[in-house]
Amino acid sequence: MSDIETVVRTAFVSQPLREPVLRSAIKALRLSSGSRGLDAGCGIGLQTMLLAQNVGPAGHITGLDVSSEILAYAKDVVGKAGLSEMIAFREGDVNRLPFSDNSFDWAWSADCVGYTPVEPLPMVKELARVVKPGGSVAILAWSSEKLLPGYPLLEARLNATSSGMAPFIRGRRPELHVMRALGWFREVGLVELSSSTFAGSVQACLTDELYRALAALFQMRWHGVASELTKEDQAEYRRLCLPESQDFLLNHPDYAAFFTYSMFHGKVG
Repeated sequence: MSDIETVVRTAFVSQPLREPVLRSAIKALRLSSGSRGLDAGCGIGLQTMLLAQNVGPAGHITGLDVSSEILAYAKDVVGKAGLSEMIAFREGDVNRLPFSDNSFDWAWSADCVGYTPVEPLPMVKELARVVKPGGSVAILAWSSEKLLPGYPLLEARLNATSSGMAPFIRGRRPELHVMRALGWFREVGLVELSSSTFAGSVQACLTDELYRALAALFQMRWHGVASELTKEDQAEYRRLCLPESQDFLLNHPDYAAFFTYSMFHGKVG
């Protein structure tokens, strides 16, 4: 399976887990009916469609992604959903948005701006540049989780690995962490700053969709961590977090977990 195919598959598999939280965050923005918005880092268009549903048939969303291959999937997804007239896609880099000043009523980015190793300030500045005065800029990012009930020490050690800390890396300045995003907004001149956190929760008995989404999440969050764990923790990780294990935690009848997304919002002065 190619890297692009892996990205696409992960997006589809994880959507049942993420969608309720994304809907809550988008609803909190109170986007105006008929408004025109930008989805920066749109991926295969799943969240773009949620944004379109919130602005109504008179609105329009432009999805931007750096990958032409990903955008080909996005166009197919949106076309099959019958939303092609409301959504357009554009290839481009968030660091150098291919749009004129004041092009949109609002801009949104989920798990992109501030959630990659790239310096976030130029991207936030670009989002603010293309939004009209009085319009809003919002970024959303995964911010926490409790996925291994009953095993807090193992989960803490997994989250202290390079994969568990991603996209933050050792030695990176604290002000570049996504939870410091209000500082980026302030620095580029945005006003009326706010932050909100949205929680998603799951419990046994899991639907097949949520089971697959959580299994994929375990793999994504803690991929390749073995070399950073003790032998005892490696064995415990394999026992609890691998689907082929008879003790795979998602099969426990009392399984319960939660995760959070945090959103940072400001207005163009």
